[in-house]
Amino acid sequence: MVSDKEVESAYKVAKERYAEVGVDTEEVLKKLQNIRVSLPCWQGDDIHGFLTPDEALSGGIGVSGNYPGIAKTPEELTKDLEEAFKLIPAKQRLQLHQIYAVTNGKKKDVSEVGPKDFKFWVNWAKENGIYLDFNPTFFSSPKVKENMTLASPEKGVRDYWIQVGKNARAISNYFGEEQGAQSVDNFWIMDGMKDEPISRLDPRERLIESLDEINKEKYDEKNTIESYEGKLFGTGVESYTVGSHFFYDNYALTRNKFWCMDIGHFHEAEDPSDYLSAFLAFGKGMFLHITRPVHWDSDHVPTLEDRTIRMMSALIRDNLLSKTVIGLDFFDASINRVAAWVIGTRATQKALLLGLLAPIDKLKEVENQYDFTLRFAETEELKSFPFGAVWDEFCLRNNVPVGMDWYKELKDYEKNVQFKRN
Repeated sequence: MVSDKEVESAYKVAKERYAEVGVDTEEVLKKLQNIRVSLPCWQGDDIHGFLTPDEALSGGIGVSGNYPGIAKTPEELTKDLEEAFKLIPAKQRLQLHQIYAVTNGKKKDVSEVGPKDFKFWVNWAKENGIYLDFNPTFFSSPKVKENMTLASPEKGVRDYWIQVGKNARAISNYFGEEQGAQSVDNFWIMDGMKDEPISRLDPRERLIESLDEINKEKYDEKNTIESYEGKLFGTGVESYTVGSHFFYDNYALTRNKFWCMDIGHFHEAEDPSDYLSAFLAFGKGMFLHITRPVHWDSDHVPTLEDRTIRMMSALIRDNLLSKTVIGLDFFDASINRVAAWVIGTRATQKALLLGLLAPIDKLKEVENQYDFTLRFAETEELKSFPFGAVWDEFCLRNNVPVGMDWYKELKDYEKNVQFKRN
């Protein structure tokens, strides 16, 4: 266990090193303190939710592993989240799916769920200083017909899911009103076809019509705004995805909404960080899903890898944080579920810290003077600067365990709480 004195001593040296290149680590820590990351609630229970927890997952979604200690009730899930937040520095956000409604024993269909069914979550979030984001649930339902919801050729199917979407907007607006901060309402639908369609346009025109109908009621954007998440393909819809990246970024642009870019939904040879400035040069804002794809969209827990670092650095270098809500999207039942939240969030925060610990204005000036040699040399040298000492200081100031000390606390929680559930 590292002592507070050792952390502070190492930070003093790091502070001096960064000052040599014009970086004020105190200002950096202030900025990082105010960046909230939106965790995925579904990591805690393998996307079962509380409406129909025994319903089989569908829509190209699957969770592997069966690590003991899964949360099965709202109380267990919030207790696990509280443990995670104890091990993550600063205050964060939480994404809820519609199937996580707490109906107090009353059986409800997802199309019947409204704001009052999330009062449990709003009260809990207020007590813990957490902001809530939302996701309507368009999967794992018998109402999905032939892999279609809002783009279905059947009006009855579309109408059902339109109601689900309208309810979702009302819930997200309720979150915003109660928390005094905007809640992002992220739409992801599974609609697509396994084999080559005759028409690629007809389903997209139906999807546009459905989304426009969902958006008819006006809500104050200080409370809520919609985002739309594109996808490359999915299991069972390998040949055609109605809500592709291009479809949704165009819909977001033309409707003045957010585009949700999940970096796991891009080919592994692509660099999604380039799309941040390309879209936000025109778009209202972005809901960014950080995950770790392994051979495409496997929703692994994020790590401090090059792709994550590039994404966070791109946001910081082009001053795009004010137009971006950073969220996570992963689920892994092969490891402790609380540990996954902690590892994924801390890795994302570390990537943000690396981006902030760079003399951006100076490097931009060098770039504009065509001094590419200095740009190259300094960005390479920064990679070996003692950013870890700054991270440890950030944890210390937030009364969060430094280094691997968090793991010991987690193992105690696992033994005394999670394992006793089974």
